[in-house]
Amino acid sequence: MNRTKLLLPLLVVAGAVAALAADLEPLRPPKGDKVAVVVFEDLECPLCARMHGVLMEASKKYNVPVIIHDFPLPSNTPPFHAWAHQAAITARFFESKSPELGRAFRAFVFQNQPSIGNNPALFHAVAQRFASEHNVALPFVIDPNGEYSAEIQKDKALGQRVGIEHTPTIYVATNSTSGPPAVEVVDNNKLYEMIEAAQRAMANQPAPRPAAAKAAPAHKKPGT
Repeated sequence: MNRTKLLLPLLVVAGAVAALAADLEPLRPPKGDKVAVVVFEDLECPLCARMHGVLMEASKKYNVPVIIHDFPLPSNTPPFHAWAHQAAITARFFESKSPELGRAFRAFVFQNQPSIGNNPALFHAVAQRFASEHNVALPFVIDPNGEYSAEIQKDKALGQRVGIEHTPTIYVATNSTSGPPAVEVVDNNKLYEMIEAAQRAMANQPAPRPAAAKAAPAHKKPGT
């Protein structure tokens, strides 16, 4: 067999693997962390609601950051998430006040999902109630310049680049110099096991550089 013909399929496979690794590169933990949990979520997604508490508990148990990327599903195709995008915008508004407030709002929305259903007006009422309880004035137009929408679109573009097909999609990411930068949690029951394995693998790795003094975007703060 011609050696060139034999090498071509191998080069194609190698190129595909390299491309996949490059796609996952943005999912690495923040500077200063060896391991992180990365989630692409939709605030109207019932499974996202069920997993939110699990992710926050994992963050506390293993002292790892949870990096949240918004991936609201569209309102004009199944499953017709009518208020998911507006919820992501509103979450970023509260995160602009403080990371803790943003995380609290996300948890509040998930807790109130059953009462909201697919009704944008009911979502707005829940958001207004949260704002009132936390003494924050909720603007009539939350994102007048489209700044939050643009950031959400960046998250969606990243999700599409790494091949997101559903929410939540969860990864355990490391700053390892060998192997893939992130591994998807296909079985949610294996989350803790995968975090533990990642921490063991990283135990002998050099300590990562400290985080920069400038704070990361609020929606990407640790869950603790």
